[in-house]
Amino acid sequence: MSIYQFFAIFWARRWLIVLSTLLCFTGAIMIAKLLPPRYESESRLMLDIVKPDPVTGEVVASQFARAYVKTQVELIRDYRIAGQVVDDLGWEKSPVLAARYAARAGSDTRDFRRWLAQLVIDNTDVKLIEGSNILEISYTGSSPESARKVADTIRKAYVDQAVSLRREDAQNNADWFRTQASRIRELLTAAEKRKADFERANNIILGEDGQSDTDSTRLSALAASAPAQGTSVVTPPAAVAQPTESPQLAQANAAVAAAERVLGPNNPDLINLKRQRDAIAASLPVSAPVSAPRVVTTGPSIGALYSAQQAKVLAQRGKVTEARQLAADVAVLRGQYLKTASRSADLAQQGEATESGMTLLGNAVAPASPSFPRWPLIIIGSLGLGFALGIIMALLIELFSRKVRGIDDLRMEGVPVIGVMARPLLRRSGPRRFLSLPGRRRNEEAYA
Repeated sequence: MSIYQFFAIFWARRWLIVLSTLLCFTGAIMIAKLLPPRYESESRLMLDIVKPDPVTGEVVASQFARAYVKTQVELIRDYRIAGQVVDDLGWEKSPVLAARYAARAGSDTRDFRRWLAQLVIDNTDVKLIEGSNILEISYTGSSPESARKVADTIRKAYVDQAVSLRREDAQNNADWFRTQASRIRELLTAAEKRKADFERANNIILGEDGQSDTDSTRLSALAASAPAQGTSVVTPPAAVAQPTESPQLAQANAAVAAAERVLGPNNPDLINLKRQRDAIAASLPVSAPVSAPRVVTTGPSIGALYSAQQAKVLAQRGKVTEARQLAADVAVLRGQYLKTASRSADLAQQGEATESGMTLLGNAVAPASPSFPRWPLIIIGSLGLGFALGIIMALLIELFSRKVRGIDDLRMEGVPVIGVMARPLLRRSGPRRFLSLPGRRRNEEAYA
């Protein structure tokens, strides 16, 4: 169809189009007048997803930021937060809302609190402002003040629930780690008891590292201090009387000197060696002052002591190995206990935190104009809708009841035109005559 044909149809059905436009416009105005006005108020907050958490130090990865924001949006529209809003506003005590609840449909089996929470959810909209971390919570109410109050209450309930969820999760994890720490502590106590009983029964004492025992330490000290076989030690001349040097005293002095390089000053083994040396020195007779050096041979005595100590260490090697295994078990359990107790303490601290990971950006403002009805939008929209509906109706009617409105409607491809009916074109005074205009496909009737 050509544009001329479309205009012919619209002009023939012009009253239908005008009527449809007027009906839509009138209906929209009446509905807007009958429905109560609606006011929308926004409350904003900023999600601190790019900063580390002040308690845990965690940061939301960029690839999970969109999912995190989507989760927060759904959480705001959840019944848990909506129910908290109902409790904070005290809607359950409102007789007006109670009357509306009583007049609900019989198929609605929700309780009063759930029904009120659904009102909050239906009128709440949440969106993330493009290109920012600002979350906008909007609520549509019947008055500016109620919309402002509910928007701020939703934001407060959301922040409180976010803190509550974090604390609840941290407390649950802390309880689990605390239970594990108690169990590991029992195992550690039992392992330490087994180790102590074994050392007491076999007269084995391991060092703080859990690997070196007393006898092996003493053997290492003797090995480090033992001189070569047959080596003589020349003592300097003394100006005063001193105890007579003996192989036992020299041996004790050498053992003490070697032990001092390995053991601490308060080590029981070193103290015992010093006591033995003092006892040996006290039992020796005091000799007169001498001016010439004396030669004392000490090699064989230290070698004998080293051999005896070596035999003792070899005899207890199996027991020492078992004691070391018990000490390793104790060390592993102690490490597990320390890590578990530390994690439990960290989670307990998180469970007491009040940080929400959000920054409030000011309270909501009561809107000055309603969000519904918006008269410019209603007027333009209703006129456009009515006009479009009229055009569609005109085309449908013409489709089912086609009429000839011009020459173009009779033209068919492959079918010649036999003749054209004339219509009066020009009225003039004088005798009537028919004019045949060359080059035209129709005859026109003219009046002189």
